[in-house]
Amino acid sequence: MGRKNWLFSGHPRGANASAALYSLIETAKANNIEPYRYLRYIFEQIPYAQTEYDYKKLLPQYLDREAIIGII
Repeated sequence: MGRKNWLFSGHPRGANASAALYSLIETAKANNIEPYRYLRYIFEQIPYAQTEYDYKKLLPQYLDREAIIGII
């Protein structure tokens, strides 16, 4: 996304959070998933994730596309 975006994060933790979010969005795009729908889906599913495997399944490259109607 770019260096200048992180200049305005205000704190290193904010910059890390921004970088993680940008990475998720760009990875979703690279996997032909519409970012807004993807983010809505993962925010709905995160409360049900309990194991590392559950969280990994929410990453765009491992996403079960059958479970999401109209995400692609």
